[in-house]
Amino acid sequence: MANAPTAPPVMMNAAAPPSERIAPRRLFAFLIMVFGMFMSILDIQIVSASLSDIQAGLSASLTEVSWVQTAYLIAEVIAIPLSGFLSRALGTRLLFAISASGFTIASFFCGFASSIEQMILWRAIQGFLGAGMIPTVFASAYTVFPRSKFYIVGPIIGLVATLAPTIGPTIGGFITDVMSWHWLFFINVVPGIGITIGVLVLVDFDQPDFRLLEHFDWWGLLFMAGFLGSLEYVLEEGPQYEWLQDTSVAVCAAVGAISAIAFFWRVLTAREPIVDITAFADRNFGIGCLISFCIGIGLYGLTYMYPRYLAEVRGYSALMIGETMFVSGLTMFLTAPIVGRLMTRYDMRYIIAAGLVIFALGSYQMTGITRDYDFYELLIPQILRGIGMMLAMVPTNTIALGTLPPQRVKNASGLFNLTRNLGGAVGLALINQVLNERTDLHIARLQERVHWGNATATETLAMLTQRLQGMGDAALMAMKQLSQIVHRQAVVMGYGDAFVMLTMFYFGLSLLVMLLKKPAALPTGPAH
Repeated sequence: MANAPTAPPVMMNAAAPPSERIAPRRLFAFLIMVFGMFMSILDIQIVSASLSDIQAGLSASLTEVSWVQTAYLIAEVIAIPLSGFLSRALGTRLLFAISASGFTIASFFCGFASSIEQMILWRAIQGFLGAGMIPTVFASAYTVFPRSKFYIVGPIIGLVATLAPTIGPTIGGFITDVMSWHWLFFINVVPGIGITIGVLVLVDFDQPDFRLLEHFDWWGLLFMAGFLGSLEYVLEEGPQYEWLQDTSVAVCAAVGAISAIAFFWRVLTAREPIVDITAFADRNFGIGCLISFCIGIGLYGLTYMYPRYLAEVRGYSALMIGETMFVSGLTMFLTAPIVGRLMTRYDMRYIIAAGLVIFALGSYQMTGITRDYDFYELLIPQILRGIGMMLAMVPTNTIALGTLPPQRVKNASGLFNLTRNLGGAVGLALINQVLNERTDLHIARLQERVHWGNATATETLAMLTQRLQGMGDAALMAMKQLSQIVHRQAVVMGYGDAFVMLTMFYFGLSLLVMLLKKPAALPTGPAH
């Protein structure tokens, strides 16, 4: 790799040689890969605002249609750590081209799916093949480019990793509203073909080592698939089925536990392990992965909570949800270049801590949520969320991967991206559990207070009864409406409790940053 930095990888404060520059061809190839990663991450959330349309189009039940998203997530979480080994064996060029072309073909067949079974199958294939693009881009950013350019490439991949899931509901809602849900998948085809061709023509970052395929650990793959696939299933389905009280969740939990033991035994004893977990011994990488895991909770958790609140409480359409959520995406886009500059001047640990505190403040702004919260009430919290996420994510990426020896980055990149996705899965499970439990608690408490001795309840019931006169059994209908009001208020209070939990969690997490080794500010290269 002619353009690789010659300074030792741990010396983040090494001066950049005057000859260090980003070759236009290499930068263009990298940007093509970044767009492929954007598509892969975007497709996690692009269907979230349109599941009801897909459900109607494929005549599926509510449980079945949820697998359109679950199948993609399970397949992706299995494939991401596998990409490190495949990237070394096949090389960046071939692996990325296979991932992009496979993702494109699967997208095409998703669009033409005529049954929910076909859709789930092709979504799983789409997630598995597309997953290879994500860690490959991260690895390329920190091995191909000079260290003096990390302040440029770091914010690019950080922006895509945070922006894509954030604006997924926006793009998905718009496409479904203007055309149809089929185009959520067809829209990938032309860019996917362009990315595949562009990568085959332009990428020359490294050379494949096909001999590694002779030692491919099939048992390791099987155990990893059982471990991560079962874990993802348990986290997805557990909150709605009372966890281990459901047979399928209990069976998957048992399979996951046995597979986890077998997987860790295998990666520690195999001649060529499918995943190199020794990277966790590096202090900055290990703590960086833990922070990335926790960032994933907020990244995917709030991308789930905001749309759910807007649909469930406010009654927003997919397009209206998308327009409201766009604020965070725009903020991230504007913040990215500022973060890059800050990384060249200040201790990156303080930048991460500031980001986590700002994110916590955005969550704190939502702790007083009511059923009247609209675009303007959500504006400041979403701006703080966007700024905080970028300040936390980009330096974490650089500290975790940018301080490793180049030969270890490919494997480590898969693990690092896996932690963010697992954080998202754990976050969604916890948030769902909190929303369910706290809503039930608030319903019980509110119903205890809504009785004939409560003047407010009696007045509200009388007003509703009077309003519904002449429309059948007015008293019964008024009781139903009052019950709905109580339930909606309990739901809103449940959201407030979830935001309190996130606020406390991220304020506490900001203290963890001090466990990182102090890295020097990034060099910016020679002055022009």
